[in-house]
Amino acid sequence: MAQSTYLVTGGAGFIGSHLCDALAGDGHAVRVLDDLSTGLRANLPPGVELIEGDIADPAAVEAAVAGVDGCFHLAAIASVARGVEDWLGTHRANLTGTITLFDEVRRQKRPVPVIYASSAAVYGDCADLPITEAATKRPLSAYGADKYACELHAVVASHVHHVPTVGLRFFNVYGPRQDPRPPYSGVVSIFCERVRRGAAIDIFGDGGQTRDFITVADVVVALRAAQGIAQGAVTARLSPGTPVFPDAPVFNICTGIATSVIELAHTIATLAGVPAEIRHAPPRAGEIRHSVGSPDLARQVLGLARPEALRDGLRRVLDWFGPPG
Repeated sequence: MAQSTYLVTGGAGFIGSHLCDALAGDGHAVRVLDDLSTGLRANLPPGVELIEGDIADPAAVEAAVAGVDGCFHLAAIASVARGVEDWLGTHRANLTGTITLFDEVRRQKRPVPVIYASSAAVYGDCADLPITEAATKRPLSAYGADKYACELHAVVASHVHHVPTVGLRFFNVYGPRQDPRPPYSGVVSIFCERVRRGAAIDIFGDGGQTRDFITVADVVVALRAAQGIAQGAVTARLSPGTPVFPDAPVFNICTGIATSVIELAHTIATLAGVPAEIRHAPPRAGEIRHSVGSPDLARQVLGLARPEALRDGLRRVLDWFGPPG
């Protein structure tokens, strides 16, 4: 495979750094744009070029995009709570940053495919399960609203400015390097960290709420598959008579398997070989009760295989946290 140069925004973060590992491991040149507000330099593999900058800063984005063959846009403030506390600031990072990237990419002399992270948060509290891509979008948070707006601007980027884009609606992603310390971290990393140090697991409500958990390794596979079809769209546009892929497609990235929070806690404790010490707290206001996606379209179009089993993924997270104590 010929070497390409890829930009990964937010590449020093949880998902981004795993993607950088995969791209660099295949011999591609990787450039990262990250403000290091949550990402870490130590997450990046050797040889990756790091531009420390703001995704909403046109000058930083111009430098980052120059000469790349493709872009993976993962930079975001993925926190519902932060959206409540700093509505305008999170909007700037999540939506203005995305438009800034699209705006720079459209100025390039050749097409640069953009694969960007959306979220299951665009659906809000969806009654019809599993959730398909055609479900009504009714986000209940500033984060979800901004992610849906990113999808709408991707349509503009594609239709008006001929920027090939593919959006991926991530459900509950987990894996090594997910920091359990911030309050908005993934529940898997929080539970694993507490079990490893012998602390009780706090569950809001009865724990019957369900989520669709997918490993970061499976997400990286999906990101790279999406890059492949976006590059195919570029080829189609440059080849008269070749069928063109639909503008700005978006796919669920999920397993299609619902797991309750209480079941998750017991599974983690069992894998760690300790009793599950669970404390129940009052339910959180406005929390979505059930969320599970349909992976059928992504498997069909992106050619994705069956995802890693939850127990196998949880073992890898526990191993990353190390022995108890």
